[in-house]
Amino acid sequence: MQSTVQTETVAQPKILLTTGPLSDAHHSASSIPIRAPLQTTGILDNQYAFEELTPAIGRLYPTLQLKDIIHNDKADELIRDLAITISRRGVAFFKSQDISPDDQKFLTNRLGQLTGKPSSSGLHIHPVYNSEREGKDSVIDEKGTKNTDLEISVISSNLFRSLGVAPRSGADEWHSDITFEPVPADYTSLKVHTMPETGGDTLWASGYETYDLLSKPFKKLLESLTGFFYPPDFVRSAKEHGYPLFAGPRGAAENVGTHLSAEHPLIRTNPVTGWKSIFGFGQHFHHVKDVPREESELVKKFVLDLVTQNHITQVRYRWGKNDLAIWDNRSTYHAATPDYFDLGPRSGVRAVSCGERPYFDPNSKSRREELQGRIN
Repeated sequence: MQSTVQTETVAQPKILLTTGPLSDAHHSASSIPIRAPLQTTGILDNQYAFEELTPAIGRLYPTLQLKDIIHNDKADELIRDLAITISRRGVAFFKSQDISPDDQKFLTNRLGQLTGKPSSSGLHIHPVYNSEREGKDSVIDEKGTKNTDLEISVISSNLFRSLGVAPRSGADEWHSDITFEPVPADYTSLKVHTMPETGGDTLWASGYETYDLLSKPFKKLLESLTGFFYPPDFVRSAKEHGYPLFAGPRGAAENVGTHLSAEHPLIRTNPVTGWKSIFGFGQHFHHVKDVPREESELVKKFVLDLVTQNHITQVRYRWGKNDLAIWDNRSTYHAATPDYFDLGPRSGVRAVSCGERPYFDPNSKSRREELQGRIN
């Protein structure tokens, strides 16, 4: 069943053009449309209570029901403010949500639409975790309703087992969604409907704060580098279990084929906030381009340690039944804690919106630069 949500036309974000070309490695032809950072109107925060979970990342809306803003006369204004807030805070959490998969899809896609993503970008179809994967564990609720929607990814410990995906160490779990795509994700939503009594917490880390922890010389170094992204687990699982990868398009015309690889700048600018973030990192980050392997491994290990060993960049969330999280993949990483596989099933419904090709604007600011400027 399709969502019957009504939408209204809203003004598109102001577009600024760079005065000169960015490097080819950072995805520019002659110029890239770099938008002025977006600001909230306050309509959302004036109506709904919230709590900042850490200084760097995470916001909790304890009473907000997302279906109430989706089916609101001012839906687009509320959703736009929510999108900007998520991009600034990295991730937002919503308790005990009564929201259908159709409405979850609509909201996830609308967040990007109202903050300026290309009209050619829609919802991602995962090359592996989609409705073509038959099995009793590909379900969208605790009642066992089978997933029949390609644009819904079922996140299920039992399904992962059936596909040969084994739990990894905590450090190996960290990633941003679908960075192997030329047009990767902006927003992801995940609603968890089944979980054990304990275990399976998810951690998020701020790419903004991680960038701000770097020294100026190291920032400049990473700003000049490009990463190669590739998910070997997906390709290996498909070969071992004899099923085809979904060849696409997967949410954007550029996301096609079964090679599942892409190149992105290690530091990217989030177009919603205008802030710099470390982007080259995680499960799908294979190597740094155009440097010796030893130097690439040094960069990978340094950034991995910076994220996993600095708690000031992180927020940890313990899921309750039907809790829902939405995060901005352009400036966060996340990792499920792999401590629940012997404690009971863990399952949820995920929708992923494709955004824009990542780019780096050398004139953009860091999060701390903007916040300190406000204080001063």
